[in-house]
Amino acid sequence: MISFEEYAKAVYPFLDVTPFHQTYYRVLQMFAEGRIRRLIVTMPPQHGKSVGSTTLLPAYLLGLDPDLRVAIASYSASLANKFNRRVQRIIESKEYNEIFPLTTIKQGGKPANYIRTADEVEIIGRRGELLSVGREGALTGNRVDVFILDDLYKDAMEANSPVTRENCWEWYTSVVRTRMHNLSRELIVFTRWHEEDLIGRITQRERVFELNDWAQVESIDRNEWLHLNFEALKESLPTALDPRLEGEALWPEQQDAELLMAKRRLDTTRFECMYQGRPAPQGGLLYGDGFARYDTLPREVVRWGNYTDTADMGDDYLCSICYAVDVDGVIYVTDVVYSREPMEVTEGLVAEMLRRTQTRQAAIESNNGGRGFARAVQRLAPEVKVEWFHQSGNKEARILSNSATVLHALRMPENWAALWPELYQHLTTYRRMFSANRWHDAADVVTGIVEREVIDRHDRRVRHISFVGR
Repeated sequence: MISFEEYAKAVYPFLDVTPFHQTYYRVLQMFAEGRIRRLIVTMPPQHGKSVGSTTLLPAYLLGLDPDLRVAIASYSASLANKFNRRVQRIIESKEYNEIFPLTTIKQGGKPANYIRTADEVEIIGRRGELLSVGREGALTGNRVDVFILDDLYKDAMEANSPVTRENCWEWYTSVVRTRMHNLSRELIVFTRWHEEDLIGRITQRERVFELNDWAQVESIDRNEWLHLNFEALKESLPTALDPRLEGEALWPEQQDAELLMAKRRLDTTRFECMYQGRPAPQGGLLYGDGFARYDTLPREVVRWGNYTDTADMGDDYLCSICYAVDVDGVIYVTDVVYSREPMEVTEGLVAEMLRRTQTRQAAIESNNGGRGFARAVQRLAPEVKVEWFHQSGNKEARILSNSATVLHALRMPENWAALWPELYQHLTTYRRMFSANRWHDAADVVTGIVEREVIDRHDRRVRHISFVGR
């Protein structure tokens, strides 16, 4: 029998096969042979996970056994169908036919009585077929021998949505598991996004073992899972499957350690999820990645505003946020200055931002030199009405009690992580335990914005209605 690696090189001669790919392909071969029945593989983005598991593997499975019924599932039907079409192209290739001559599919209109569509293809003269389905889609028929679940969440926003995660779990238990029989196999392969994603929920309910030694393959029970996790940067101890030393990159030719460290500095929490396979406990985060996003500003903007908090101490951040408010009271963040530069620098940065965004009213906290800062900004941007005020409320109580309102009322630009990486990191990693945070500046300002634009305006409307009612 031809090995999976040899087969992969034959049908994809352009393939880069590094030492970690060799390990990956050896594990996939054990899965194809039935020696591993339930397998989870996690690895960083752009490292070849889908090429191995969802493009090359289905054709290999059908070559070994043309009677298998294989199903590919992904977050959308279009993506699952794309994988299906790639598999079909492999099966009809000359190289594949030389390796597996008994596994053939319909070409053109012949044979007429066989199915070949984007989501279903039958093996000619055998019982096997390849199906593809989007998450929450239906599967026809009574039997699936091999499930391959790849990228069941489109992005972080989906994975961080409790509704999406619950729907995914419901679909998995009611569709995937109900189509399985005693000999069925299951492969789950995707980048981690959240501790309670599908992999996390399976781990909570069933026995899942980290795959570190080849001997584990022979001792695993059919109802137990093996989990192979490839860290982008090696931090765990060397193993037989991953003998790298600490700090070594998984695929340095594509993403070396320097690039990976830069990605980690940009967003530590997401790096741990996506690149190391270790989602951070979301229960301890106040906002997480729960901020809603927007592509374009609404047509009807009733107010352009700014809220600025000057730095309290030497290593604190000045945080100044410009925003627009629509007729429904939704707040759209439009521009930000988030800096630890001295005031003589940030005064100019804020004034220039106010002019650039055509903001006509700015509120600046007068605490800790804020009044002098406000006067300087007013001088540099005379067309802006600058007001300063004293913030007397308890910072911890304000931030914690208004967090739900912040997530409900505030909208961030679609690419805000790239626009303002430090602000993004400090807000999405801000913890519920107030004392566990080093910087409170960003959370303080978004809280101040919703206090002014949502809570205070609501209170004023209520008082006005009460007054008129008398």
